Amino acid sequence: MDIAGLTKKLAIAPGVVVPRTLDHERVHAHAITRDDLEADVAGINTSLELIRRTRGGSWPTRPVTLEGNYVDLVWHEAEFRDDKSYTYVLTNPHHGYIGCVYLYPLGVRRQLTVEMLRHDVDVSWWVTPSAYEAGLYTATFEALQCWLGDELPFAAPFYSNVEIPR
Repeated sequence: MDIAGLTKKLAIAPGVVVPRTLDHERVHAHAITRDDLEADVAGINTSLELIRRTRGGSWPTRPVTLEGNYVDLVWHEAEFRDDKSYTYVLTNPHHGYIGCVYLYPLGVRRQLTVEMLRHDVDVSWWVTPSAYEAGLYTATFEALQCWLGDELPFAAPFYSNVEIPR
């Protein structure tokens, strides 16, 4: 079966509301909005190499601008509202803004494979260099493992980051 180029839509049961905020020990998350613009631009631009090294993929190819990132944040808001994908800002009480988490349909971020069909969501994340040094990259992975299937309606995540904590 050739499924290259296809996506597996996120299946949200009727009546299920995906939470806009999540909390776990040292990591907190809230649905990204245009109000996060300045912190998001600063976070991305200080993390270019770390994002590509840990999350993988080609984004970001260069520093982002306020204007360009504003369009992305509005798109993320609409996707969240329409249950098409979910993007969260990560924060920590001592570090403030520390990065983002993305919950995408399978086949959007990476080419869909037959093996991936047993999963229900593509999960990726990144944190800033200072958050990484403070162990918050691993803390985010631990938080995701608690949130998924418990607070978030996905029980079979596919973690698509290149660097997965062990």
